[in-house]
Amino acid sequence: MLKLLLCILSATAISVVLLQLRQQRLELNYQANRLHTDIEKTQSKLWNQQLQIAMFTAPNAIAKTVGDQDLKMVPQAPIPALKTNWIDPADDPHAE
Repeated sequence: MLKLLLCILSATAISVVLLQLRQQRLELNYQANRLHTDIEKTQSKLWNQQLQIAMFTAPNAIAKTVGDQDLKMVPQAPIPALKTNWIDPADDPHAE
C-alpha cells in the first residue's frame, strides 16, 4: 500500500513539474515571437528611413534643390589636375 501511495505521489509531482515546464516553454515561445515581431517592425522602419534618405540624397534631387534655391556654389579647394598614369613617372615629382 505504501509503495502504491509513493508511486501515485511521485507521478503527481512529476506531472505537475512537467506541466509547469510546458507552461514556461509556451511563455518563452510567446516572448520570442513578440520580440521577433518587434525586430521586424524596427527593421521595416529602418528600411523606410534608408529609402527616404536615399531619395533625398540622390544626385538628381540634390541638383534640383540647388537649382531651385539658386545657390552660388563654388568648390572650397581648387580642382586637382588630371591624374597621370601611375606607371608614367614623367609628371610625378616624387619619381627619380
